[in-house]
Amino acid sequence: MRQFLYFTAIMTGCACAPLCAGDWTAFRGPDGAGVSDGNGFAAKWAPQQNIKWRKELPSPANSSPIVSNGRVFVTCATNQGRQRGLYCFDRESGKRLWVRTVGIDMITETHKTNPYCGSTPVADGTRVVVWHGSAGLHCYDFEGKVIWSKRLGRVGHMWGYGSSPILFQDKVILNFGPGEESFVAAYSLEDGEEIWKTDEPGGTNDRSGRLVGSWSTPQVVDIDGDTQVICSMPTRVVAYHPDTGEIIWYCEGLSGPKGDLVYTSAVVGEGICIAMGGYNGPAIGLKTGGSGDVTDTNRLWRTEERIPQRIGTGVLIGNHLFVANAGPGTAQCIEAATGEVIWEARLPGGNQWGALVLAGGLLYVTNQEGTTHVIEPDPNELKLISSNPLREECNSTPAFSNGQIFLRTYKALYCIEAQ
Repeated sequence: MRQFLYFTAIMTGCACAPLCAGDWTAFRGPDGAGVSDGNGFAAKWAPQQNIKWRKELPSPANSSPIVSNGRVFVTCATNQGRQRGLYCFDRESGKRLWVRTVGIDMITETHKTNPYCGSTPVADGTRVVVWHGSAGLHCYDFEGKVIWSKRLGRVGHMWGYGSSPILFQDKVILNFGPGEESFVAAYSLEDGEEIWKTDEPGGTNDRSGRLVGSWSTPQVVDIDGDTQVICSMPTRVVAYHPDTGEIIWYCEGLSGPKGDLVYTSAVVGEGICIAMGGYNGPAIGLKTGGSGDVTDTNRLWRTEERIPQRIGTGVLIGNHLFVANAGPGTAQCIEAATGEVIWEARLPGGNQWGALVLAGGLLYVTNQEGTTHVIEPDPNELKLISSNPLREECNSTPAFSNGQIFLRTYKALYCIEAQ
């Protein structure tokens, strides 16, 4: 088993202030790869087992919790989405420390499966940044004081929004959209001023035309010694220069029969990038690097037949990508270099919207019924270790920090710890 668990995390340089070891500071962890460097996480729990604390939340959302410098942050909306809130909790006791809300004087589009506040915050140990879609991008200190607020424009799609901001050095990087206007941009963490902005074609927000949109969260990676920002956009994977926003390279192939749609984030490692379209759209694998349009030179494979619904991002371990699907509720192991499905098996219960996380040598994924499956990452077959029900609806991804798991359902925020 040891050979299958080897993973070299890609350091992204996200920290712009000292971080506490083991903090889970962004969506899918501090480097965005869905990998925890910790151990000792619970593999079994239930409502009356291994629950350190549970705190009620005022409304459902698909955003995930983060953990930074003793605080847990999560987003919730109230008043039919007119109030978008950032909630701060003490990680040890679960005590709610503060709430900061911003108002929006309209009811914007979304879908019942994606309530308002679908974006996960990001923090650096002293500051936390949250994107509330049309209600703007906001930065607070850890006492809840507003550092800056910035309105970026209107997000308009019948399925809402869900990309999360990330930090790199002194920048906040965001995939803005979907809607008629979409772009990737960087803002100063110090004052919110725009540093660069690179437009990407947007599109319709309803079924009157071809559906277009990206809900993908960018990731900062090292490609052949160069730092690049990689993001899955509606029809292609794009690599941006983190200082200027210049497009370094791009690879086409994500456009599907039902639209130009991407829900998952790109997965990068071992010189390969894997990106997956949404709404049963195609998946592609490509060699990273190069310049300009690398579709013909770098694309290794493209699959478009019998594609499941993919919303949660997978985890790359060596040459194997493990992914859990949103419909049907299967798990798959895919050979990264070829796109070949090595195995596919049904997981118990509902579909998975949350991303997979590798923690303590095991894979964790939570389904829509609030059951978290724990899986041994074996490339030969599905090895299900446990299924842990909370019996509360959930579309989120758990956070892993110093032996504790933080999980957000539609009803509550949990801290899970082996007793």
